[in-house]
Amino acid sequence: MTFKFKTSSFDQLGWLYVKLDKDIIDYLWKMIDQSTKDDMKSNLAGNISQSYSLEDEDNYFFNNVLYPLARNWATNKETSLTYNPTVPCAENLEIYLHQFWVNYQNQHEVNPCHDHVGLFSFAIWMKIPYDCKEQNKLPFLDGIREEDKKVGCFEFQYLDMYGNVVNTAYRLDPSHEGYMVFFPAKLRHMVYPFYETEEPRISIAGNIWCRTKD
Repeated sequence: MTFKFKTSSFDQLGWLYVKLDKDIIDYLWKMIDQSTKDDMKSNLAGNISQSYSLEDEDNYFFNNVLYPLARNWATNKETSLTYNPTVPCAENLEIYLHQFWVNYQNQHEVNPCHDHVGLFSFAIWMKIPYDCKEQNKLPFLDGIREEDKKVGCFEFQYLDMYGNVVNTAYRLDPSHEGYMVFFPAKLRHMVYPFYETEEPRISIAGNIWCRTKD
């Protein structure tokens, strides 16, 4: 597993951008296939067709990916500048994977700007059935500045040190499959609609919370 920090200007903390190993991706597809199809839509902000809860068998994904990332976050010099989750700080507390789900987003659907609850959240791109560069060539986008074309993008939204709203977009294509963004739960983000494909965009998301060990 390889990752790097993504930060905004003035050393403000951003998020982790992570390439997951093949065995992890294979495991995640297995969890998707084994999903009981418990509907998550009533608990989520997404205006999309399907969202189903997932199980993390024997805490495999948490122990091998999420917990190491949370530990690295707490000890890395870049992140400790502005966000130091030495939480849970009390000896009787621990972090755990509280919610874990898969999203199926079809063309024209949107996951509006929102944030999550807990300490950390993540999003994993499992299947991207389009290329944002090709999506930007759609006729209705003619005349729009390239930087303002957001079709199919995943975007973070945050404030800089002067209170200005900053948007950072991932212009997705199939090369992003198998990558994850790991971020503080309150970091706002959204997914724009895409067009001209009947295949769904498949992603996994989840939240890390804190609880007493007993």
